[in-house]
Amino acid sequence: MCGILAVFGCIDSSQAKRSRIIELSRRLRHRGPDWSGLHCHGDCYLAHQRLAIVDPTSGDQPLYNEDKTVVVTVNGEIYNHKQLRAQLKNHTFRTGSDCEVIAHLYEEYGENFVSMLDGMFSFVLLDTRDKSFIAARDAIGITPLYMGWGLDGSIWFASEMKALSDDCERFMTFLPGHIYSSKEGAIRRWYNPPWYSEQIPSTPYDPLLLRRAFEKACSGLSLYSLNSAVLKRLMTDVPFGVLLSGGLDSSLVAAVASRYLAESEAACQWGSQLHTFCIGLKGNLGQLIYTANTVIASKWIFSVKLNVHGSPDLKAAREVADYLGTRHHEFHFTVQEGIDALEEVIYHIETYDVTTIRASTPMFLMSRKIKSLGVKMVISGEGSDEIFGGYLYFHKAPNKEEFHQETCRKIKALHLYDCLRANKSTSAWGVEARVPFLDKEFIDLAMSIDPEWKMIRPDLRRIEKWVLRNAFDDEEKPYLPKVFHLLLLNMQKEQFSDGVGYSWIDGLRDHANQHSLAREKQEDVSVLCGLIYACNFQVTDAMLMNASYVYPENTPTTKEAYYYRTIFEKFFPKNAARSTVPGGPSVACSTAKAVEWDAAWSKNLDPSGRAALGVHAAAYEEAADPKPAKPMNGN
Repeated sequence: MCGILAVFGCIDSSQAKRSRIIELSRRLRHRGPDWSGLHCHGDCYLAHQRLAIVDPTSGDQPLYNEDKTVVVTVNGEIYNHKQLRAQLKNHTFRTGSDCEVIAHLYEEYGENFVSMLDGMFSFVLLDTRDKSFIAARDAIGITPLYMGWGLDGSIWFASEMKALSDDCERFMTFLPGHIYSSKEGAIRRWYNPPWYSEQIPSTPYDPLLLRRAFEKACSGLSLYSLNSAVLKRLMTDVPFGVLLSGGLDSSLVAAVASRYLAESEAACQWGSQLHTFCIGLKGNLGQLIYTANTVIASKWIFSVKLNVHGSPDLKAAREVADYLGTRHHEFHFTVQEGIDALEEVIYHIETYDVTTIRASTPMFLMSRKIKSLGVKMVISGEGSDEIFGGYLYFHKAPNKEEFHQETCRKIKALHLYDCLRANKSTSAWGVEARVPFLDKEFIDLAMSIDPEWKMIRPDLRRIEKWVLRNAFDDEEKPYLPKVFHLLLLNMQKEQFSDGVGYSWIDGLRDHANQHSLAREKQEDVSVLCGLIYACNFQVTDAMLMNASYVYPENTPTTKEAYYYRTIFEKFFPKNAARSTVPGGPSVACSTAKAVEWDAAWSKNLDPSGRAALGVHAAAYEEAADPKPAKPMNGN
């Protein structure tokens, strides 16, 4: 990932302003530590911090057309750039960068070319001939982009809020699938897929078609055809790997990448052995204890029990990696190490959303380890749960209409949650995350399936994401180890923040809750909850009781949420910053609308999968009337 910053219409065009732009651009250097660039044209500035992935030697930005009248600064990857270059035969390219094609497409088609791009991207383009400019963001919002306005009438764009929050009076998240045109003075949506209207599709389920769309091109097409969700993301000139949590989604990504890596161009540079990475809690690796229950059509169906204090991910990831023959890297962290990193995590991911912070912290720590190995790009499994209804609360969907509409809502909100987490947690250390499940064509195909097939039907032995599990259930050429394959294809969904180890979330909740006791009793936190940690922000009962007065917008309802909010406000104190973070009730990562599916959920609101009462094997106990805290150590 790279970092971009663009400013248009500044009253001050002095050297001091140029220096200020450079200073603000440096705040994004973690995203692009390889090189810095700046183009100035009158009162317009386009800055870039580069993470070199494709064409590291000549692809520095900003990028230009032939006569440098069109300037563009880009964050992202354009996977179909070679096909687009072939269409632009009358154009001369200066570099091998995949992003240079944007400048030439603008020359050829004007502002109406964004839908031609296949990739993840945020870009700002300046046409110096008339000083017009456009800004656009990819269909789902895999890459971040913010837009702001200065008191002097200037318009700002940046990859992260921290680059414009001090100098803009107002700013907001730039919507995914949209384009801003200075000629029109407005933002419009360029991405208009059939599923966006939330109308119920009726296409029959075809498991082979779904597998091919994710795995490889249909027979007779190029290996890097547009139908290849995973393989097109092997486009790289630097070392890379796959984030392998051991769950269904990441295991399928690793299996497909490993199976076809030898045929890719990347293998010529970096070899045909795939690198995989996983993280879990230190000292609590957990055990997957499974027992065969029954035989259905000669296939074993398994039930799974998890050590509630362990890390469900690590052992599963290790078994998948051993079967695939990957070079597997296993990292560990303690609850204390996670808590120590919280301030830095919130600064980088720029949110106070509880579930995003919980999941971002292990990913943030893992990304640092990955970068230390010299790896600059990873492929990850985000997006599958939103597309296929993989979260445990989907068990309670009352009908296929509600099921489908909830998946649509979840996909539309990905840029505020999982996409934000995956991008900013990795970019904090100069690592790029790619997400094949969020391939435009794959989403269109998967969302066209009659949602009746996606419904969770225990009577038909269909658990969450059954359509995906079934599509990759190949007995002749198994994607995963046979016994473990059957287990994985039938095991319960674990959210990433849960999968690293349940004691991670439990430790966070205890940490925030115990601050009030530590302050009131003047005792060391370690005495109260075993966590040796001192912080500047302690959450008392009185603070939480008055939270609605301190934080009237998205008022925190738990001490954990309050604690995160205080950290966020320290870095981003403006009202505009608070408004970039979503709010509302949620259970097990649901939208507010889906909370209505079960009356008990409204009493147990928590983003962890264990809040799905009656569904998760290690669910929290149903909320009861509050009781006074028990005295500890005789106090």
